[in-house]
Amino acid sequence: MLFFFGLFQQLPVKILTVALLIILMVYFIRKSIRLFFDKTSLLDEKREKTLMHFSNQVIKVLGLAFFFIYVLSHFFDLAKLVTGSVVVAGALALILQHIIRDYIMGLTYLFERQIHHGDYVIINGNRQGEIEEISMRHLKIRQYDGYLYTVSYSNITELQNGNRGRRRVNESLVLNYRQNPDDAFKVMEEVAQICNEKYGEYLLKDENGAPVESFKFNQLTELNVDFRGHQYSISGLVKEADFVEAGKKVRYELAMAAYKNDLMMAESLNTSH
Repeated sequence: MLFFFGLFQQLPVKILTVALLIILMVYFIRKSIRLFFDKTSLLDEKREKTLMHFSNQVIKVLGLAFFFIYVLSHFFDLAKLVTGSVVVAGALALILQHIIRDYIMGLTYLFERQIHHGDYVIINGNRQGEIEEISMRHLKIRQYDGYLYTVSYSNITELQNGNRGRRRVNESLVLNYRQNPDDAFKVMEEVAQICNEKYGEYLLKDENGAPVESFKFNQLTELNVDFRGHQYSISGLVKEADFVEAGKKVRYELAMAAYKNDLMMAESLNTSH
């Protein structure tokens, strides 16, 4: 008995014991949170997944923080270190400012319900995909090409959300400025009609089964794009799960219409005539 008592008084054994206890506590707390969400239906599924994933990250970070504080307490007087080292505290705050900003912005995104696990988002205008992980410091999104993109919250300058079930397909053609707009209008109207007839299943429906916004021709959406030609676009409000497939179908119909009707596509600036 005295042997085991003496063994537990040794510092390495103490640290190992505390580490195991913290691991067990983290496991049981995370398990309890999962059981709570499984047994209740207070929130929608996406919101539950988001909160559960975020809380798991918080618990893991707190567990690590408690462990490091315990270890350091055996080597330093933490009370004197914290209260007496204003310079050290200021230096740490300066060094960790980006991490602190990430945490604050992450909490803001979470509690303002701007993002949820599984949402389709566009980040900074050039990265888009499904949110696969929401941590305390960063987002991970699975892009359409299969790559996993990680971005810290402080580096997000613009975030567009799929709006939980509502996505607007917006595809366009840039035609040469020599192209007769009347002819182009006629072709684009026909493409919009074809898309509604062939791909109406992708459209978002209201409670009566009618499309909220059918595929429609938006006429001229931009003039003299990059000094090459004019932009004509088609858009439609589709179900979130069908957004990628619907975009592919609309692009195909636009390409086929341009080919069949000999529409004059915009040319590169360095093309010789």
